[in-house]
Amino acid sequence: MEPGDSTKQARAAAQLRKGVLEYCVLALMRDRPRYGVELLHALEDSGALATSQGTVYPLLSRLRRDDLVTTTWRESASGPPRRYYALTDSGRAALEEFTRVWPGFRDAVDGFLATSPPTTGEPA
Repeated sequence: MEPGDSTKQARAAAQLRKGVLEYCVLALMRDRPRYGVELLHALEDSGALATSQGTVYPLLSRLRRDDLVTTTWRESASGPPRRYYALTDSGRAALEEFTRVWPGFRDAVDGFLATSPPTTGEPA
């Protein structure tokens, strides 16, 4: 591995994560409301989408402002009350639209990545 390769890989992963994180968080709420730390653990368990509270909580606030999620407070048996996030109808519609668009987007990117690069000296 060349010097700086890990930095480049981290940068590429961060850009990819930034592009899809919102929809992955919405997808995690598809079946039931979730609280913030629960979302963080699910993202962490995926490996590639592991992120921090400093990323997830501002994202959740924006989703709430954009009326994609709603919140409720619930008592917790193991500590203070927790804020649970649930999809609104608008959030569900946004997730459904992303779900329709994603396969074509993914396939297009996969197609570009699978294409052999031109040989040096040949026009692209």
